[in-house]
Amino acid sequence: MLRTFYQFIRTLISIFPLFSTEGYTDEKHSRDKVLVFAASSMATALNKIVQTYQDETGHVILLSYASSSALARQLAYGAPADIFISAHEKWMDYAVKQGVINVSTLTPWVENSLVVVADNRQSLPFRLTPDNMLKVIGQRRLAIGDPRHVPSGIYTKEALVSLNLWNALKNKLAFSNSVRATLALVERGEAPLGIVYRSDALASSFVEVVAVIPDGTHTPIIFHKAITCNASESTVAFFEYLTSTYANSVLTGNGFILIGIKNQTFLQHESSQKSLCLE
Repeated sequence: MLRTFYQFIRTLISIFPLFSTEGYTDEKHSRDKVLVFAASSMATALNKIVQTYQDETGHVILLSYASSSALARQLAYGAPADIFISAHEKWMDYAVKQGVINVSTLTPWVENSLVVVADNRQSLPFRLTPDNMLKVIGQRRLAIGDPRHVPSGIYTKEALVSLNLWNALKNKLAFSNSVRATLALVERGEAPLGIVYRSDALASSFVEVVAVIPDGTHTPIIFHKAITCNASESTVAFFEYLTSTYANSVLTGNGFILIGIKNQTFLQHESSQKSLCLE
């Protein structure tokens, strides 16, 4: 019963991720607060980083999680976020082209990888072959992010195509609107298998990794971060904290791979930042 209740709450968070902030759609949100739009797979690590930052500084950080595609579109429609963290370069590029990202601050942040997960209440002999996967799936479906727009789904389709699995499995897939929603389907036992990021698998006590997707089968999974063009004055301090020693330890502890510090620098001069917001 407790497991079912926990999974229900996780599902609500996955389906309604943007309800996690307090009135962020109000254009007059306090400029002393920093609103972060982040890919849903960042939730476990970023929640911990934010809590420590708030305890240390007293500054308020608001978090809103969803698929990168949904967040990028909301930014384009005028949502007043200060920082955008995207799980796919495609959606960061989209936000840049919409003129809402300060490109002088755009930096690759962390990498991730794909794994196949199963409900840990069952023991499954598993291999990355069409016959074995179809046998395990049976009359149910393999859970993945929607490859039309969800980053985890885009990477997953690339991998399945590379592994010659896509044609065999394409009619046995259950699409979700975020990687955390994919994870929830497996946790609840609604899907026998799911493909998620390694960081998401580590965040759940209800699934186990049954296979690792080879990195060379898909585009590198790189999370980018950037400050928006209308960011509050408090934003830079937290943006820099995201690459602090403490933040790095949290990220690696949650399954992310750090990208070289040389790629983490950005221009901080105010005039430079303004001139690099595309119009």
